[in-house]
Amino acid sequence: MDGKEIIELLADYEHDRWSRWQKYLFSKCIFKEDGSLIIPREFVDRWTRQMNTNYDSLSNEEKVSDRKEAIKILNLIKENRHE
Repeated sequence: MDGKEIIELLADYEHDRWSRWQKYLFSKCIFKEDGSLIIPREFVDRWTRQMNTNYDSLSNEEKVSDRKEAIKILNLIKENRHE
């Protein structure tokens, strides 16, 4: 697999990861009649704290979530490195 193919593979994964996040985010929001969304305060507080926290300072539970994503990326690379 050459560099361009690896970039495309990882870009495809990144889009999938982003899409999963957006679906999750929208599932936590309140839908308004005009089509806009309201993010409840509890999620705003949690996600603001998380985005302003270095990985090393996250709780173990939060790190597990990030590790699962890292494992998915590693497996994707391993599965495609011999092509």
